[in-house]
Amino acid sequence: MSEEKPWPDSIRAGDCEQHEMLVRRVLAPNPSPYTFTGTQTWIVGAGSDVAVIDPGPTGSGMSIGDPADANGQGHVDAILRAVAGQRVAAILCTHTHRDHSPAAAPLKDATGAPIIGCAPLALKDDGPRADSAFDPDYAPDRVLTDGERLSGDGWTIEAVATPGHTSNHLCYGLIESGALFTGDHVMAWSTSVVSPPDGDMAAYMASLSKLYAREDRVYYPAHGPAVTKPRQLVRGMLGHRKQRERQILRELEMGTRVIPVMVAHMYKGLDPRLTGAAGRSVLAHLFDLRTRGVVRERDEEWELA
Repeated sequence: MSEEKPWPDSIRAGDCEQHEMLVRRVLAPNPSPYTFTGTQTWIVGAGSDVAVIDPGPTGSGMSIGDPADANGQGHVDAILRAVAGQRVAAILCTHTHRDHSPAAAPLKDATGAPIIGCAPLALKDDGPRADSAFDPDYAPDRVLTDGERLSGDGWTIEAVATPGHTSNHLCYGLIESGALFTGDHVMAWSTSVVSPPDGDMAAYMASLSKLYAREDRVYYPAHGPAVTKPRQLVRGMLGHRKQRERQILRELEMGTRVIPVMVAHMYKGLDPRLTGAAGRSVLAHLFDLRTRGVVRERDEEWELA
């Protein structure tokens, strides 16, 4: 197993980087094969108050192995340094995987800001992802529904419901600049893992189509670089998922019946650490195909219906 880092050394956790007039980024110290350079906390606003999107992990959500940051307080402190002199008006979470929402509570304690955004979801995820356990302690003061807006000094954020990666996933549109904060729904460095039972492939595809119909100027995901050609990327992601579905159907036609063998055939050269996650996405495709009456499951094996 290769231990080579898939992220550039020039990216430093804790630094505050300006991306446009209303948008700054603070990177959390949790790089991994699942989180790329780490979770990106986005700060929206250039005036008297700001919104913080995806405050990030604490404790076991950190993977950098730095004892000085064992409780994640270092990332919260980095956010507080970035917003010094400004009031935090809202803490927004795209979803409640533990690399996204746990720092909301200590940030609220430090600033008094309400936690606003996605609904709570406490499920025991049986998938193999290191970052995919849900945050059972997430307690929002206000849950946003699709199309609801939140405003501050010079900024307006609109919730865009995008279930699929998780059932409670929200993206956030910045009305003034045409940016969309996409969480884990759309990322430039990797496709999103869709892991049942909460991850749903049909919902994920519908959410991608929903974003494709929009005219956002740029995407700021929770992991990886900004997406400057959003509709082009989303179109490619829709095509990629449809290709995976065709691959699964070909595997079944050839007599392949179990997911590990499908993954071995379909994901050539995959980092071994990501094999389990690939299997979860294959399972999500199979569940979707089963709902549509295309395949069936018998004794933990799959076949064409």
